[in-house]
This record gives sequence, C-alpha cells and structure tokens, in this order.
Amino acid sequence: MNTRVLVSIVTYNSGPYIQSCLESLRAQTCKDFSVAVWDNASTDATSAILRNSAKDLSFVHFSPRNVGFCAAQNRLIASAASDYCLVLNPDAVLDAHYLEALIREMDRDATAGSASGRLWRLQSGVSDPAHQGEARKILDTAGIYLTPNQRHLDRGSGDIDAGQYENTEYIFGASGAAAFYRRSMLEDVRAGDEYFDESFFAYREDADLAWRAQWRGWRCLYVPEAKGYHVRRVLPERRAALPETINMHSFKNRFLLRIKNMDGGTYLRFLVPITLRDAAALVYVLARERSSIRGIPLLYRAMPGAWAARRWIKDNRRISPGEMRSWFSARPVAKPRVEQGEKL
Repeated sequence: MNTRVLVSIVTYNSGPYIQSCLESLRAQTCKDFSVAVWDNASTDATSAILRNSAKDLSFVHFSPRNVGFCAAQNRLIASAASDYCLVLNPDAVLDAHYLEALIREMDRDATAGSASGRLWRLQSGVSDPAHQGEARKILDTAGIYLTPNQRHLDRGSGDIDAGQYENTEYIFGASGAAAFYRRSMLEDVRAGDEYFDESFFAYREDADLAWRAQWRGWRCLYVPEAKGYHVRRVLPERRAALPETINMHSFKNRFLLRIKNMDGGTYLRFLVPITLRDAAALVYVLARERSSIRGIPLLYRAMPGAWAARRWIKDNRRISPGEMRSWFSARPVAKPRVEQGEKL
C-alpha cells in the first residue's frame, strides 16, 4: 500500500539514540507514514531496541555486515512505495509537526524535489531536548550550502538561533540528518538502482544527491516550521576524535563529489581556493592522518562510475553552469521562494 511518507533509518551502534528517535515519530501529527530500518551489524543494544519496537516498523533488516549508509538507504527507499521519503538519522528527534509541515509545503510546490527543516543541536547523551536547557537554541542545520573552495557546510551550524532562518526559501540542499525527498525526484536522478551513490559509502552523499538534483532543475525548500534536534558528531573541529573510516571516506568523497558534479568552467572559476583547500587536505593526511591514504585506491576504483555520472549530468542538465555557480558562496546563501510559474 502506498503511504505519503516512507521514513528510512540506517542504524549502526545507535543504542543511545534510536529509542528517542522512534518515539518522536510515534508522536507525529501526520499518521500516514511507514518506518523502515536497516541495521548495519550493530554490536550494542540497537538490535534489541528495534526488536522491541517491531510493531511500529513496516520493515526491519539486520545486516550481518556494515554495507554502508548509502547502500542501506538505497535498499530501504526501494522497499516500499510512497509519495515522499524522509531519510532520517537515528540520532535525530523530531517535533510532532515535522512531517505535517514538510508535506504541506512540498504539496504546494511541484518544483521542489527536496526539503529541509530547522534542526537544533542535541547534546550527546541527552535523549529529551527539554532536558538540555539553553543548548536547544544552538542551530545544527538549516540546510546545506557550497563554498568557493568546494566545502559543503550546514547553514547556521553552531550559531545561536536568533531568528536568522525564519523564512521559507530555496536552498542548495537538505542535510542528511533529516532530509525530505520527493519520490519522483529520486527516481529522476537515480543511477541504476542507486539513489545515493554507493561509492561514497557514507559522508557527503547528501551533497552529491543535492548537487545532482540541482542540475536537473529540482529545487530544495527550507521550511523553518519543520523543527527537530540532532546530535552532531561529525564536525571539522572534532576530526581527530572521529573513527578512521569516517575520515577516510570524507577525504575520498571530497574528490569524488567534484569529479561527478563540478563543470569545467566552475572549476576554473574557483581553481585557486579549491587548490589551496586540496593542498591543505593532502598535507594534513600525509602528516597526521595517514590512515586516510587508503581512500585513494577506493577513489581510483570509483572513477569509471564517476565519469559515467559526469557525462550523464552534462547530457541531461536543465540549468546552466552559471546558474549552478550562483549557489557557491563563502556565506550561507538562499533564494526567495516564488509562486508556481514564476522564475527565480
């Protein structure tokens, strides 16, 4: 049976968070949704929590190995029919009106292929946002944007929420912490059976999908009324404390993201800042993070698929490179929402 929203969650040792995440879904004012979960070989209490919550799940799979975020999400998204898909991290907690707000605004705007709500930081180890006091005012993400040196960053990340992101507007893309996608957009941009590129494994896959969707002319809508909380563990300043695997895929995917999506004119336009950033990343890896060097052969193996994707984008893009470059900015960028039939 087709539901309005398929909520897809990939877990990996998510025991401290998944219960609160599922409880926030049970409290949603919109009830026309189903929840599918893929567990990537967790060794903590995650599996037991999911089994105890089986009545609330339309699909759950316990993988004997960690197949990666991208592959797991692809299988979940394909597991059921729906109008929309909410790709949700297990360490996110949603306000009761989250789905209702996003469905309402996406139904109004057929040009929007994705949407992002406003997430605040949830302190690690705190399951109920009401218990963390003033920390709830710290923004986690109001969607993602691109910088001239080809970083993708979360709008407002770490800032005090002083009402600076109160307008419904178009942004570059939705953060993978709680990204809302139109099913027809996902089908339009998928490559074979992959909505998320499985060569990424994990990390930066949300920026890759957002970039591909922008090339196809799909807009991303920021809806501030859709509120939630997220435990943000992957931050640049915490890189030294992150697992080696995450850092390795982050290093690899920086180059994979560009090979697939960046046109030659944009690369030349931002050659200096991109090259300086690349040099800094390479020096850091060689000097302090040699475990990430193993990402280089993985990048090499992903090259044929990346070049095929690049050719497909070039042959099927619906916006100009100049329009795409308008999204690159040193500061968070957004564009005003327009009514159907109007031009940006």
